[in-house]
Amino acid sequence: MEVLKVSAKSSPKSVAGALAAVIREKKSVEIQAIGAGAVNQAIKAIAIARGYVAPNGINLVCIPAFSEVEIEGEERTAIKFMVQPR
Repeated sequence: MEVLKVSAKSSPKSVAGALAAVIREKKSVEIQAIGAGAVNQAIKAIAIARGYVAPNGINLVCIPAFSEVEIEGEERTAIKFMVQPR
């Protein structure tokens, strides 16, 4: 499964384009975000991507969950969004 990592400085439109491309090809994608700013950008990207794929008859479903990731040897809690077409 493709994993897209989003930061607080990520452009929602750029992430949305990547998300839409992966959905069209692989049908499922995981988005990881650490921190409130990153989660905000990720949610905006999912909403924008929904508009990109809707004309093709694809509706997106988003399932949020917690995930433990290691960054520079330190455990961090991330929010992951499993995005799938319906």
